[in-house]
Amino acid sequence: MDAKDLTSRLKKGEVDLGTSIMAVKFDGGVVIGADSRTTMGAYIANRVTDKLTHISDRVYCCRSGSAADTQALADVVTYHLQLYNVTQGEQPSTSIAANLFQELIYQNKDRLSAGIIVAGWDKRHGGRVYNVPLGGGVFEQPWAIGGSGSTYIYGYCDSTWRPNWDQDQTLEFVKNALSLAMRRDGSSGGTIRMAVITEDGVQRHFIPGDKLPELAAMEV
Repeated sequence: MDAKDLTSRLKKGEVDLGTSIMAVKFDGGVVIGADSRTTMGAYIANRVTDKLTHISDRVYCCRSGSAADTQALADVVTYHLQLYNVTQGEQPSTSIAANLFQELIYQNKDRLSAGIIVAGWDKRHGGRVYNVPLGGGVFEQPWAIGGSGSTYIYGYCDSTWRPNWDQDQTLEFVKNALSLAMRRDGSSGGTIRMAVITEDGVQRHFIPGDKLPELAAMEV
């Protein structure tokens, strides 16, 4: 089967976001992360995509599914959250952003290919992580993973994650988990982009492809 056959299932102009995304809560905030490979069937359309999308002040989402669908959803949610900020005079909470994504995905479940992880910090609840899977639904979790690479790391995440981790431990966990997913999943790869979201702001981290953790060095 050639690349043309592999991409025949996509709508015209659509790019499929084979990916590994995750978000993890810690005491004081959240860490989000993603690989950077965008695929179109067997073809790698972009090796350095940024899948960590700013939605509101201290609220981000990680996108998996169709790149066109998820980018459009993020734009619509960002617009509504800006309206909320103007009318209410305060920044929207992470749960409001997650529920907006859920409503849009559920109402258009037969037309969209979009799995979203929403994570952020707000003054009422601190750090929060929400998983909004394909078809709709919203689930608050201490950590969430998604995309094609997530199937390879559920066991690693279940056995490794511990509550009450600090920021540095959480960053290391996200980096190792994404590296494992990228090595196993052919639709994930490139670099690792991470962000730490706390009351103080958003701090971005970048791990180039030649600096990924070695499997032998990880505690599995």
